[in-house]
Amino acid sequence: MVVVAISGLHGAGKTTAAKTLVKKFRLQYVCAGSMFRQLAEERGMALDEFSKYAERHPNIDRMIDRRTADAARNDRVLIDARLAGWMAKKADVKILLTAPLKVRVMRIARREKRRLREVMRETVARERSEIKRFQKFYGIDVNDHSPFDLVLNTGRLSIREMVRILETAVAVAMKRRS
Repeated sequence: MVVVAISGLHGAGKTTAAKTLVKKFRLQYVCAGSMFRQLAEERGMALDEFSKYAERHPNIDRMIDRRTADAARNDRVLIDARLAGWMAKKADVKILLTAPLKVRVMRIARREKRRLREVMRETVARERSEIKRFQKFYGIDVNDHSPFDLVLNTGRLSIREMVRILETAVAVAMKRRS
């Protein structure tokens, strides 16, 4: 059994890394961000608008986080979630990806073919909302990196360099489990 938890800021490379690791190690993929985006879309809301809505409706985060925690009980799973490192308490390896705000916003804008200014506004609003919600609902300080085995700033790394480092961390965790 192996559980990999990847947390991080928006645009830091969580999903890119997760998808590569899932393929390489043949893991089940659970993505909380996809769940959150799907719920926003179902309600016809932009992500920053839906984040504000989630501040007033804690059941949104609780449902996503419950699914994340449930998935962590499975074998050979990778959880890609902002709170994965806190929700998957018994994960074999907990990874936190970071990058400077400007780098993350440029990545998101490029990926989604959107304007930098719009993405900057939305990202800052989303992250402020998350800080408030996660502290209020769970008592989690997202700036406390102590739950993590590896904290990696991806700001100056290529995707290939980032993935190589993460593959090593996952391989070590899998070896410990066998």
